[in-house]
Amino acid sequence: MSFPKYSELNVVNTISEIEKELFVLQKSLFDLRMKKLTSQTVKPHFFLHAKRRIAQLQYKKSILEKTK
Repeated sequence: MSFPKYSELNVVNTISEIEKELFVLQKSLFDLRMKKLTSQTVKPHFFLHAKRRIAQLQYKKSILEKTK
């Protein structure tokens, strides 16, 4: 599984869409942390993918806010 690319964010064009996706990603990151704490099986690369996507979305959100 490869890292999510920034170029794949072309589908998300509005700030509200970005905020929705950020919420979903932060919830999934929370769920991953809960699984880790409760000793359930978790693939560690899911943390990296979620954090990277969150950073990409926050960057795109800041760019859109500056142009607004």
